[in-house]
Amino acid sequence: VQLQACGGGLVQAGGFLRLSCAASGHIFSSHVMGWFRQAPGKEREFVAAIRWGSGRTYYADSVKGRSTISKDNAEKTVYMQMNSLKPEDTAVYYCARSNSCSTSVREYAYWGQGTQVTVSS
Repeated sequence: VQLQACGGGLVQAGGFLRLSCAASGHIFSSHVMGWFRQAPGKEREFVAAIRWGSGRTYYADSVKGRSTISKDNAEKTVYMQMNSLKPEDTAVYYCARSNSCSTSVREYAYWGQGTQVTVSS
């Protein structure tokens, strides 16, 4: 499977962005699609995930209440709406696919190329 992420950009604090991740190949109901981010000098961290079959969602505390992950089964696309953005949200955002619901980078076998989000203060 190939994942293509887009939607990043430069926004002011308090602004919003909508990230998209389009998948080619098969996505089964058992799969989990996740968003991670990596800021300069920091490890890649979990942001949000969604079960493809049930649509159940999971969020990191750092974005809970400000971000919404969703999916379009027909388009095989995962979205992440990010509101009330903060400078600390600045990072490269990656989408990924896992066979299990996990917040661990190691559990995700397929990764997109990343899209840069920069939030200015």
